[in-house]
Amino acid sequence: MIQTPYLLFLGDAPDALAAKVAQGIKDWRPELAVGQLRLEGCNADMGLADLTIDEAVKAGAKTMVIGVANRGGVISGSWKNVLKSALDAGLDLASGLHNHLNDEPELTALAQREGRMLHDVRVPSVSYPIANGKKRSGKRCLAVGSDCSVGKMYTALCMEREMRARGMKATFRATGQTGILVTGSGVPLDAVVADFMAGAIEHLTPDNEPDHWDLIEGQGSLFHPSYSGVTLALIHGGQPDALILCDEPNRPHMRGLPEYKAQSLELLRDTALTMAHIVNPECRVTGIALNTSAMGEAEAADYAARIEDQMGLPTVDPYRHGAARLVDALE
Repeated sequence: MIQTPYLLFLGDAPDALAAKVAQGIKDWRPELAVGQLRLEGCNADMGLADLTIDEAVKAGAKTMVIGVANRGGVISGSWKNVLKSALDAGLDLASGLHNHLNDEPELTALAQREGRMLHDVRVPSVSYPIANGKKRSGKRCLAVGSDCSVGKMYTALCMEREMRARGMKATFRATGQTGILVTGSGVPLDAVVADFMAGAIEHLTPDNEPDHWDLIEGQGSLFHPSYSGVTLALIHGGQPDALILCDEPNRPHMRGLPEYKAQSLELLRDTALTMAHIVNPECRVTGIALNTSAMGEAEAADYAARIEDQMGLPTVDPYRHGAARLVDALE
């Protein structure tokens, strides 16, 4: 088990989106975060106390979590001394990067000497089967995005909270490092061998009661040349009954790929449904979730109203305004 509370390491994150792991923990498990540690040039800020490692230890921190999700998921050379200092000071380390802590000889040797733990969240703990495509009992809702980092995890978590408040049977199913760190379980899908990705999602969302909803955390985007495969595995493995379209307004291009322009919600709806209908002909799009964090209240409300009129679907920012209308559509 990963010991809490956490010191959130933001490193030299170039922007807030690059620190989405830390942001997710801070927003959904704020009681677990004693503070943040930032390096020179960091442009992300969780609004937490900036602490040194020694200050964090005195504040009760047990684990330093690498809260940065950079392109390629690598441990930057500029971080190494900080990670070693954390181990020296008595902290465990946790990471969701593709570059595993346990593959770094300096860190493993130091952790062994100091009696510390290195937790690599992005390591599958189960031998997943190949998907069989068989229909399962229960209901499933999948968040699909116009791009990476547009609020798919937040949408599913917001819907779970609303559904549980209503007494509905609902379970958030984490498929990425942030969701796993927030909830304590899930499938690190982009670390699963490609042939077994859809099977991993079948395993994650097994047969359930007829009125139980699995709320599956989306990953990547069908439109993103780098990460479309993981999205398709979620659709085919999840066999969703409902899709929620997730979008961040005014993105000019796909994240990290300026030459690939953002696509329309209409194309997202039609493309995702075409793929979903292969495994569940009854699947339909039930709502739209917007990430309006860059907008003021009035602008966000006006934009949501325009999208709802344009698409004919309930449209909200579930983190800002609640997920009630998205859940109404499921009910």
